[in-house]
This record gives sequence, structure tokens and C-alpha cells, in this order.
Amino acid sequence: MSGRTTVVLATRNAKKIPEMQAILLQAGLDAEVVGLDAYPDAPEVAETEPDFAGNALLKARAIARHTELPAIADDSGLRVDALNGMPGVLSARWAGRFGARTGDRDAANLGLVLDQLRDTPEERRGAEFVSAAAIVLPNGQEDVVEGVMRGRLIDTPRGENGFGYDPIFVPDGEQRTTAEMSAAEKNAISHRGIAFRRLAERLKDLV
Repeated sequence: MSGRTTVVLATRNAKKIPEMQAILLQAGLDAEVVGLDAYPDAPEVAETEPDFAGNALLKARAIARHTELPAIADDSGLRVDALNGMPGVLSARWAGRFGARTGDRDAANLGLVLDQLRDTPEERRGAEFVSAAAIVLPNGQEDVVEGVMRGRLIDTPRGENGFGYDPIFVPDGEQRTTAEMSAAEKNAISHRGIAFRRLAERLKDLV
């Protein structure tokens, strides 16, 4: 890649910007990463697709059109073996209106999953975090990759870090939940970290 390129990460979470910047630098890409705070009039994109890849592409396409810059977006969630792969793309909205009423969607979603697994033995509590990351260029070129972190769910939340289902998810080979890990430890093995590192390698061929 010649010259320095600006890449838009389709998020308003400022904490995700340095993470993506570091991943691109590690891949040897001289690119500046900015978030949607730099584009306050950027569209809000509804996640209407039935899978993570489709939702990631929806968001990346919309932001690439709006900014006329390369855009990166991701969609992530939890798939629970005993729930036939659910909550899946509904992970952030699993508790539905109840979660909205309580004002704490994360707690409501986590609580509902625990209730649904109440009588499920430990050996059937397998689960995985999945992330799809998409890159779309203004010229229409696009690619999407996936990262997966396998593990199991415990019945009592532990840890203060992370968010969502982190307090009940123990990755394979670990005794700690992802909410008991530092951000650096989690990023090194997480589904999002895996997907974004793969995407950075693909980006070399696109930009």
C-alpha cells in the first residue's frame, strides 16, 4: 500500500479505535483508523440480516458509501450449543423488550441465557463467541472474514471486565471467564481479535 490511507471503523466506541489501529500496524499497514464520531451524520444501520457476515457487510457498505473511504464493520454474538446456536445474531437483543425496560440489556440478556440453561449439565454447556468482520472499499471491492472463540458457560457470573456474556464465558484452556481477563489477554484470543487480524491481512491485497 503506497501512501497513508484513512480507514473508517463503523463504531462510536472510542476504545475500539486504538485496538484496530494496533492490529493494522502489526500487519504492516500504514493506515489511520477513525470512528464514526468523526462523521456525526453517518447513518445508523439496522442489523436485519440472518447471519453475522451479512450484518457486518450491511454496515461496512453503508459507511463506505457515506464517507467514500474504506470502511470496516463487525457483528458478533454468542452461539450456545444447547440452545441450537442461539442467541446468535440476536445476542444483543435476546431479552427483547424486557431488556429495554430494565435499562441494562447486558444483564437481562445474560440472565435469560442462564435461566434457559438452568437444568443443563456442565458437559452440555459448550458455546462459542463468533465475530464477522467486513471491509468495503468505495469502488465496491469487499471481503468478510470470521473469528471464533470456543468455550463453555458457567452458571454464576464472575469478573468485572468486558461486557455482555463475558462474565459467564470460559474459553477453552482457561479457568477464568473473559470478564476476569485483562483487555490485552482477551484480545489475544478473542473472536473479534482473530477476525480483525485476518481482515488486516486481507486488507493488504485490497488497498
